[in-house]
Amino acid sequence: MASAIHDLAARCLAEWRADDPEFATRVVDRLLAAAQEFGASDVHLQPSAAGLELRMRIDGVLQPAGALPGKVAAHVVARLKVLAELLTYRTDLPQEGRIRDPAGEVEMRVSTFPTLYGERGVIRFFAGPRRFQHLDDLGLPDDVLQSLRRLLGETSGAILATGPAGSGKTTTVYACLRELVGIREGARSLVSLEDPIEVPVPGVAQSQVNAKVGLDLATGLRFLMRQDPEVIMVGEIRDPATAEAAFQASLTGHLLLSTFHAGSAAEAVSRLSDMGIEPYLLRSGLLAIVSQRLVRRLCLCARLSDDREARLGLPVDRVSLPVGCGECSGTGYQGRLPLVEMLTAQRTELGRAILSRCDTVALERLAIRSGMVTRWQRACHAVGQGLTSPAEVRRVLGFSEGLDRP
Repeated sequence: MASAIHDLAARCLAEWRADDPEFATRVVDRLLAAAQEFGASDVHLQPSAAGLELRMRIDGVLQPAGALPGKVAAHVVARLKVLAELLTYRTDLPQEGRIRDPAGEVEMRVSTFPTLYGERGVIRFFAGPRRFQHLDDLGLPDDVLQSLRRLLGETSGAILATGPAGSGKTTTVYACLRELVGIREGARSLVSLEDPIEVPVPGVAQSQVNAKVGLDLATGLRFLMRQDPEVIMVGEIRDPATAEAAFQASLTGHLLLSTFHAGSAAEAVSRLSDMGIEPYLLRSGLLAIVSQRLVRRLCLCARLSDDREARLGLPVDRVSLPVGCGECSGTGYQGRLPLVEMLTAQRTELGRAILSRCDTVALERLAIRSGMVTRWQRACHAVGQGLTSPAEVRRVLGFSEGLDRP
């Protein structure tokens, strides 16, 4: 498969002439089909002085797929814009749209952006209707899964999924929504406010923000409060106004679900505090923060190694290293698994530390003392079990943070 990805553009050029009027249509169809076949989460069309470079993000890593001549670049991007119902004659401004799949098997969002050499296009593929629907599908650790299920039964409070872009936050929140729909079978009023709506969820009244009419997240959330909701999902907390409205909702008899960008669970508390959220709101309104990262899972072709240097500083006795075979396209990895930590702000020493505005390090130390298993501990366990490699852990979690953290 690796060579099939890398040779994609070359095979298109070998099969069809670039001056063929149908070339752009055929290339886009082949590109979308190949991305689904390879399980790509994103496809990048990057214009450059040499042409239109194609890349696919597979299991979180960008893979080159070759390049098309510069003379067809605008036509290929224009074809994408037609499918996404965007304005083809406007190449000077960013646009976003959705490619509607008649079969409903896959959701695709298209984003275009003007650059020096032409429009850059990115296609985001969302999980199909049968993938990652429920909490059981996400591969969460048992302790986190059981705690999260218990908290979804609460009638008020906020549950936040945090992490960097591409860490599966939105997938987790959608799985929580489907869990609530399945458990309550329509007996609970569920609403969402998103920017944009990424996946339709039956049983949830989903709304999308519209900046043109002044409907932003904070304003929409205040109006939603008058719609008699019991569970509110906010697509993402991005600014102080949205954060304050969300936490006020969590204290007035609403279960609130949302995503938030933060490097760790403890850092999320500090960042919310820095955004101006009062400590009493955080302590009283926050049920849990689920911080997650995704690492690639080793293929069955991995080999055991006692090489000390291969551990890359991780406290494990032996490691499994990627080899590469036909099943994994020579990468040594197949699929991904989550590294999850879950912080609960109960009325404990941690809750008092939040009220005192303690820094991230102090909050993390107290959370660990209260029983939180960190993402680093999950990573070391996964490496020790041969599920992933030290290099993959370092790729995702980095080298700047040491394992000697509290």
